[in-house]
Amino acid sequence: MKVYMMTDIEGVSGLRSIEEAQTGTPKYEAARKVLCGDVNAAIAGAFDGGATEVVVSDGHGASNQRNLLLEELDERAEAVVGSPKPLTQMAGIDASFGVAFLVGYHARMGSHGILSHTISSQTVANVRVNGRLVGETGINALLAGAFGVPVGLVTGDQCVAAEARDLLPWVDAVVVKHALTRTSARCLAPGRARGLIREAAAAAVKSAAEGKYIPLAIDPPLRYDVQFLHSGLADRAALADGAERIDPTTLSVAADDPVTAFKRMRVLIALA
Repeated sequence: MKVYMMTDIEGVSGLRSIEEAQTGTPKYEAARKVLCGDVNAAIAGAFDGGATEVVVSDGHGASNQRNLLLEELDERAEAVVGSPKPLTQMAGIDASFGVAFLVGYHARMGSHGILSHTISSQTVANVRVNGRLVGETGINALLAGAFGVPVGLVTGDQCVAAEARDLLPWVDAVVVKHALTRTSARCLAPGRARGLIREAAAAAVKSAAEGKYIPLAIDPPLRYDVQFLHSGLADRAALADGAERIDPTTLSVAADDPVTAFKRMRVLIALA
């Protein structure tokens, strides 16, 4: 079974500050090593569970930022890096994969999770799909579902775990830290966290092989409502073809095809 893994950085073991997640800071270099440790634990677990191939997408940060330390990555895996990428964070996913993992994830904007945001903390207040409030977990699970790929594993704090379980009741969610505020947490030791990630990843591959997971899908058309932080951002995004103004800060785009709907939503955010 092929495993697709998308990584972010805010949800990895021990990370809790914006300086750790931003390139160019001393703390960021340490965070990259922690990220690679969590990712390698998930890769090892996937192969323990019977995976035949693992592809890891480096999904955090701005254009040309590389977070994964390729020289330290488990050599059995391949990595998708660089920007811009087709389908952004989920570049490289297709129907050949049997399950998707979301490693190092954070909760949506408006939650109390560590460094909570949805796609862009400088731009986006909320995203809704067909009226349901979602974060990056839901957005990327829907995109995976468009290819028939279920999400089987999510790792991060207790807030993103609850968000994932609410949307994907079957998912294995590994809590590596408990958020106290948006920038403080009670953290597991990285070694313990990685043991839990490896164990859950192995179980997730086996569960996927047994058909225990369901690709996330919503009856078409899919409508993305993007609420921006202020009306000036929405003014810029309103230049997108097909965008409908809902209120001063909210724009809507829709499509029958989930991938097209996703791309239109990302265009709004890019313009803003």
